[in-house]
Amino acid sequence: MNQLIFLLISLVFGGSALAGSVQIVRTRNEALVESLGQYKRRLDPGLNFVIPFIDKVVYKETTREKVIDIPPQRCVTRDNVSIEVDAVVYWRIVDMEKAYYRVEDLHKAMENLVLTQIRSEMGKLELDQTFTAREEVNEILLRELDVATDPWGVKVTRVELRDITPSQAVQDSMELQMAAERKKRAAILTSEGEKESAVNTARGQADSSVLEAEAQKKATVLKAEAEREQQIQRAQATAEALQIITEKLQSNSHVREALQFLLTQNYLEMGKTIGSSESSKVMFMDPRNLASTLEGMRSVVGEDNNRNSQPLNLEFDQSKHQDNS
Repeated sequence: MNQLIFLLISLVFGGSALAGSVQIVRTRNEALVESLGQYKRRLDPGLNFVIPFIDKVVYKETTREKVIDIPPQRCVTRDNVSIEVDAVVYWRIVDMEKAYYRVEDLHKAMENLVLTQIRSEMGKLELDQTFTAREEVNEILLRELDVATDPWGVKVTRVELRDITPSQAVQDSMELQMAAERKKRAAILTSEGEKESAVNTARGQADSSVLEAEAQKKATVLKAEAEREQQIQRAQATAEALQIITEKLQSNSHVREALQFLLTQNYLEMGKTIGSSESSKVMFMDPRNLASTLEGMRSVVGEDNNRNSQPLNLEFDQSKHQDNS
């Protein structure tokens, strides 16, 4: 009976010792083992064995990346403006022994260190710079935190400032400033628009005047050319008519007699005009050359009446005229 009890007790203690000697570590996790209160070794992911009642797993933690959410903290900028800043920090353990033995509470130490660094960096900047230099601040915080946490076996991978909130009084003054700035920009844009409109109007009027002057110039030139062309055509028509008359006179005696009759009629009308003039004139007429006589009478009448008259340029072949006489 006693042997049976002893056997049962031995089996219980043996089973518990065997169970305590087996340690299973999950992937991306690590564990630290102490032997009689002294650090012995590190357990890697997988199946591990330890000595029961002598070895003890004192620390087990993941090596995956973690996030620390930094709550809003009040900071003062270089120009003495109070703001609230919050952030997030991404980090992971790269040395399990340092993370456990170098610092007592790693998470709390990380949080306090981040808050200190944020206050320090915000105190170096003015209020306007905190909104525009956020990327630069993130890089500075990442570099400084990575250096500061290296003795703890920690690697800081990323730091992001989330919200930068000034006090309510500062927000009100910023809104007033932005409203004044918008009014200023609107006034400037309005004045520039009016200026551009006036310039465009003046430029359009100038271009219109130039175009009108050029149009008038072209019209005058075209009119002069048209009159010149008309005069040339009239002269050509007169020359052609005289040529035809001359040819007819040479070929037809009846036409020549009719022309002499018309010339005689013109002579009589000229005589009436000369007779009605204020001064007395004596005209000698060559019966054989009535055309020359009429030309002389026309010039006399033109001088008395102070007007220019187009002379009748009729030419006769004197020799033929004498022959025909």
